[in-house]
Amino acid sequence: MRRSDWGWALLVIVIWGVNFVPMKLGLQELSPLLLSAMRFCLASLPFLLFIRKPASLTWRLLALYGLVQGVGQFGLLFAGLALGMPAGMASVVLQAQAFISMLLGALFLREQPKPWQWMGLIVASAGLGVIAMARGEGSGSMSLIGFVLTLGSAALWSVANLITRHAAKSGPYEPLPFLVWSSIFPIIPLLILSQWLESPHFGSIATQLQAAGWVAVGSVAYLALASTLLGYGLWTKLLQRYSVGTVAPLSLLVPVIGIVSGMLAFGERPVLQHWLGTLGVLVGMAINQWGGRWAKKD
Repeated sequence: MRRSDWGWALLVIVIWGVNFVPMKLGLQELSPLLLSAMRFCLASLPFLLFIRKPASLTWRLLALYGLVQGVGQFGLLFAGLALGMPAGMASVVLQAQAFISMLLGALFLREQPKPWQWMGLIVASAGLGVIAMARGEGSGSMSLIGFVLTLGSAALWSVANLITRHAAKSGPYEPLPFLVWSSIFPIIPLLILSQWLESPHFGSIATQLQAAGWVAVGSVAYLALASTLLGYGLWTKLLQRYSVGTVAPLSLLVPVIGIVSGMLAFGERPVLQHWLGTLGVLVGMAINQWGGRWAKKD
């Protein structure tokens, strides 16, 4: 990779690694589903007049991706963070999407995983199991419901990945128009669900928005503009310029930065089981990414 592209790649890794801190901060002022709705409002509505709908993609495909990612993936993730999932551990557990994507690809796309990919899946699954059994102490504590919801978010991220691959096969694929136009579809369902499920505990949508301060505004802006539009757009450009084998392994740094940022921002202190489980997930991902090269050398 060129030196300038290394800089862009590291910027994306930092944006995504720190991503869980604004999520946690935003959840201090807004309920999970409302925070997710505001994210997609800012990521779509201001840009609809300037960015054309992707001509090669149907409304059905855009709606499907928007609902799976917006209502499913981020709705579950924000709920998990609000119900006891530490920011650092969330960044680790979400990496399960790589292996769930592999299983879905084998099931629906007839993509047969290689032996080393199965090995990586087993090692990473063991790591997730260790994390699930750990509870932690103080600010590093983790609830079982928070873990389950975050794992469910990873599963729906995998489904969104399959939809993205289908979109790329439908014609010329530009990530920014795809993100902007697909982001309009989660807004109304998220607002309806928020009013129905969350208002008894957090207050009505109007009440929450009136009470929201600069922390909530900054959180929504970061999640919509930096994490969604800038991060995803740059990452896709790198994938278009270089091979997946060159770019994808860099995502291994995301949970590392996520853990460190959670420790610095919230004083999270993962216990030994958390560290061991995280090591298992990272080793499993490394086997999945580089196992083919090692097998060729042997």
